[in-house]
Amino acid sequence: MTAEQFADRHIGPGPDDERRMLEAVGYSSVDELMDAAIPEVIRWHGTLDLPAPASEREALAELRALAARNTVAVSMIGLGYHGTHTPAVIRRNVLENPAWYTAYTPYQPEISQGRLEALLNFQTMVTDLTGLATANASMLDEGTAAAEAMTLARRASKSRSPVYVVDADALPQTVAVITSRAEPLGIEVRVLDVERDDLPAEFFGLHLQYPGASGAVRDHRALVKAAHGVGALVTVAADLLALTLLRPPGEIGADIAAGTTQRFGVPMGFGGPHAGYLAVRAGLERMLPGRLVGVSRDADGNPAYRLALQTREQHIRREKATSNICTAQVLLAVMAGMYAVYHGPDGLRAIARRTHEAAARLAAGLRAGGVDVADVPFFDTVTATVPGRAAQVVAAAAERNVNLRLVDADRVGVSCDETTTAAHLAAVWAAFGVDGFDGDVDAGLPGGLTRTSDFLTHPVFRTHHSETAMLRYLRRLADFDYALDRGMIPLGSCTMKLNATTEMEPITWPEFADVHPFAPDAQTVGYREMIAQLEGWLAEVTGYDAVSVQPNAGSQGELAGLLAIRAYHRERGQGHRDVCLIPSSAHGTNAASAVMAGMRVVVVGCDADGNVDLVDLDAKIDKHRDALAAIMVTYPSTHGVYETGIAQLCAKVHDAGGQVYVDGANLNALVGFAKPGKFGADVSHLNLHKTFCIPHGGGGPGVGPVAVRAHLAPFLPGDPADGRPAISAARYGSAGILPIPWAYLRMMGADGLARATGVAVLAANYVAARLRAHFPVLYAGNKGLVAHECILDLRPLTKATGVSVDDVAKRLIDYGFHAPTMSFPVAGTLMVEPTESEDLAELDRFCEAMIAIRAEIDKVGSGEWPAGDNPLSHAPHTAAMVSADEWPHPYPRSVGAYPGDTDRVGKYWPPVRRIDGAYGDRNLVCSCPAPEAFEED
Repeated sequence: MTAEQFADRHIGPGPDDERRMLEAVGYSSVDELMDAAIPEVIRWHGTLDLPAPASEREALAELRALAARNTVAVSMIGLGYHGTHTPAVIRRNVLENPAWYTAYTPYQPEISQGRLEALLNFQTMVTDLTGLATANASMLDEGTAAAEAMTLARRASKSRSPVYVVDADALPQTVAVITSRAEPLGIEVRVLDVERDDLPAEFFGLHLQYPGASGAVRDHRALVKAAHGVGALVTVAADLLALTLLRPPGEIGADIAAGTTQRFGVPMGFGGPHAGYLAVRAGLERMLPGRLVGVSRDADGNPAYRLALQTREQHIRREKATSNICTAQVLLAVMAGMYAVYHGPDGLRAIARRTHEAAARLAAGLRAGGVDVADVPFFDTVTATVPGRAAQVVAAAAERNVNLRLVDADRVGVSCDETTTAAHLAAVWAAFGVDGFDGDVDAGLPGGLTRTSDFLTHPVFRTHHSETAMLRYLRRLADFDYALDRGMIPLGSCTMKLNATTEMEPITWPEFADVHPFAPDAQTVGYREMIAQLEGWLAEVTGYDAVSVQPNAGSQGELAGLLAIRAYHRERGQGHRDVCLIPSSAHGTNAASAVMAGMRVVVVGCDADGNVDLVDLDAKIDKHRDALAAIMVTYPSTHGVYETGIAQLCAKVHDAGGQVYVDGANLNALVGFAKPGKFGADVSHLNLHKTFCIPHGGGGPGVGPVAVRAHLAPFLPGDPADGRPAISAARYGSAGILPIPWAYLRMMGADGLARATGVAVLAANYVAARLRAHFPVLYAGNKGLVAHECILDLRPLTKATGVSVDDVAKRLIDYGFHAPTMSFPVAGTLMVEPTESEDLAELDRFCEAMIAIRAEIDKVGSGEWPAGDNPLSHAPHTAAMVSADEWPHPYPRSVGAYPGDTDRVGKYWPPVRRIDGAYGDRNLVCSCPAPEAFEED
């Protein structure tokens, strides 16, 4: 394969397809189309300064060379990151399986039952192990989970104190993230040795680590009681593997538990991605941020899963949202949950006992050799004191390919895990200069700290323990779902495009997967070189001066960008600037992020064409000129339009002393044709899980780097391990998946990237051209053109016929499609983004399905089909429904089952009928239901 061919593999339409599409749109070339669509004032006519495109083989060879510059040492550093064995059946059939990694967030639950069940397993695992009532479907990492726990405690606490107490034995990166998130919100974080220091007279929350960073396992009952006595809530950041042996937080009265599930089969990946977790006691579930999977029922009354309590989410509550969390770590949560399913409670206990026994043997050997080991109960980590020799011991261990934790000049921390062997212990003993220990070891835990309650009692955790059973369970769930490996997912604002296998392959290489984020720099040369190259390429693509890949979601990139703006103003003596202007059409995360950054949100209206109303902008600037901090604007707009006034907007805000934040969610319409950093923006976040091909994974992982101009570069996120202000728990965030965008950029090259953008815009305009006569296209820009997505307006049809946007979305399932984005940014509409990866045949299949659905709507409108009894109102149709003995409907079974030209051989059948969301919210069940719930009446 030649270097030029990867772009041909990535981009769906070939030259003949492009000509046909251009003819339909009315242009002779893609360049002509782009010149017409993009305002000349922002149009960039250069060529990106990127390396010449590599072939797939060449790109993998370069990544192999970079990987070879990393050292895969035995990691005994701990601090929330541990070695783990990913069961091969889970690695091959989840992490490396496009049926799981190319799926989208389960907003269409009828075609997401597999991943929803897997997430329900995850939630059940977390609630069982923590002893709390409700868990969400994962957080971004332990640090951000702990920060969300802090803000949850502030909302729920009866105390009006601004003080939040953090145990000095908490993970240092967690303390850094908590502190960074607290400051803009006016929260005072006090880090105290809670075993020795008195608690303040008033505080609203307490964060405890269990076990502590030192390894100590302490009885926190008295602290919990004292905190509750002053109206404070208690968060326990708990190690889930330890909780198989230790008394869970819920049993000592903790209100919240937070942490990571990384050691449940998810590689360290130099810091991520990993599924954090958050669980709460009864009474707090409706305050729980993030996504929450609940059990509801479908149209036949059968149990079915869906995302519950969605009205809590930022895209609805906007500036009133209590969190800006927009994504989760679904793929990693699925892996962690399946790790628990595969091992079951007995298997997890056995892994925990082996881990604890290794630590106990390690401590015994050190003590036998005269080394002072902290005399406290521990699970997997021991802290040894070697006055003045700590660095020497750590260096001696590194010579033996073992990494230990340098606590200070006198102390060394050593953590054991699932992968620890006798040879590893021998190497550690040798590094300390002792002979080790060959006798029996007392590996018992103090009775008052030992778990006595059962866990993971649901049959799902006690059934699939052979590889055959596990393989079939994973296949069964995957078959329930619709992902990109089945067909087009035309989601506006979400850019569901090809995640090439070559891009994906390196993430499981040990040199990338098995590196601890706090490994010595000498061992991570290849990783850091790859990241520096990626950051440089992203800066070139966007026109900015500096990039940080630390934010592990787009929402976190937004927050990082706004915090940089805030810090910039404060350094210049203008800390009073706190107003953030946000257009009414903006993504919901924008307003939520602004509030979390300590800013006041002022909404700017949009005009009749969906553009930012520059007259209203002038009025808002005049009113808030002295306090103006920033404007957040999405470009192209959330309405899918290249607004002509963007450069003017930037100039107006700059003239008033503000900074311009351009949301990079729609960068797939700009790469190679316009650079935000050159047309007036000061900062953007980029969605690597959109434009740059990291797969969505069913709702995560994502990476949301923040890109800035030079004056904001000093305020980018720092290394949390050094205690610097940070947005995520690891210096490079979800570094383990950065080989994916690196490979995409390396193989596409400048011309390939520009061509991808052009074809994405061409595809959206082709769909708009074909469907405009059947569904009004709500907004357009220059010469009636859209950008990379278009909005189909169903509101007139709904008013005339009663057929809703929901009916159309569910009917598309019968035709073999995932629905476009529903009712965002305009209620009652569908937003379609075809991307550059779909070929003309798939685009036409989608258009023909939509045209056929319009004909069905007309039959409802004419009265041929009753308003409440037609293929749209009953969609989606399951195999059970259309094969039932009775068929009381006025349309044929075949119309319900195989509409239009639907593939009769390879058709996707949803496992459930339409789901009743309101029922699930009224009857909230967020853990695995008993098997009896699935019995037929």
